[in-house]
Amino acid sequence: MKKNNENLISWLFKTDAVRVCPQNKPFWYTSGSIGPYYINTHFLYGSEKKAVDLLKFIDNEKVNFLSCSQEILYQTLRNYDQDEIYRGLIDEMCFFIRENISLDEIDYISGGERRDWFFSLIIAKQLGKPHITIFKNMNSVTAYGDRTEELESLEGKKVLHVADLITEASSYERAWIPAIKNKGGEIKWSVVVVDRKQGGEELLNSFGVKSFSMVDIDIDLFRKVFSMGIINNEQLLMIEKYMENPREAMAEFLRNNPEFLQEALNSDEKTKERALLLVEKDIYGLKSK
Repeated sequence: MKKNNENLISWLFKTDAVRVCPQNKPFWYTSGSIGPYYINTHFLYGSEKKAVDLLKFIDNEKVNFLSCSQEILYQTLRNYDQDEIYRGLIDEMCFFIRENISLDEIDYISGGERRDWFFSLIIAKQLGKPHITIFKNMNSVTAYGDRTEELESLEGKKVLHVADLITEASSYERAWIPAIKNKGGEIKWSVVVVDRKQGGEELLNSFGVKSFSMVDIDIDLFRKVFSMGIINNEQLLMIEKYMENPREAMAEFLRNNPEFLQEALNSDEKTKERALLLVEKDIYGLKSK
């Protein structure tokens, strides 16, 4: 599969895994900043509702340290049989891995809590590899066939980590890489659905991890999306400005559209809370203008 494949791009937008804001209505982010697109890669499970339901299921099951891997795998296998988009994505990812990495070199496939498990468990099953389920506290278990046991030692084994996305790869640095290293193994490869192109690949390379992504969130992607008729010219122009200089692009937008911030401050609690963060932190330097 080629990077930025049209099928995958259409799935990203059909499931709202990637959303682009309407003209002059950027999204509010948790940090209090604003921007023209939103990414929830796990929605490729088929829909937002399906993804949210699986996250709830994972939260309930993950306390069962040894059994949760099999239970989550069962859910994803059932969805694979039922959901055309999720099945298409998993098939494409397995094909991509076979094309880019020698399966004979891969001893284990790992995934980290929680969203990685949407993809890593079923891909390990499809490729016939044991799975390492890594928890945020860096504990881990191995699952293969019907057997699940606490991970004791990897003794120089090579690991492919499968994830939903990378931004700055902070989870890799904080937990996934050391969790494998502490057991004597090494993450040699990373395959993600989406790379937000915010330094994650470079960080992984510095740890000796070869990074692969199915889709890169860059201007070429959005120009392709425009050519596919998914977004319009005004949306593309806003994204181009944002990608060139996120802070200045959104500062200019707020200066030109002062009512946007005022409406947010008078909106629902979640939006108001984020708007207050923007004001209090003076994220876009509006107080000095």
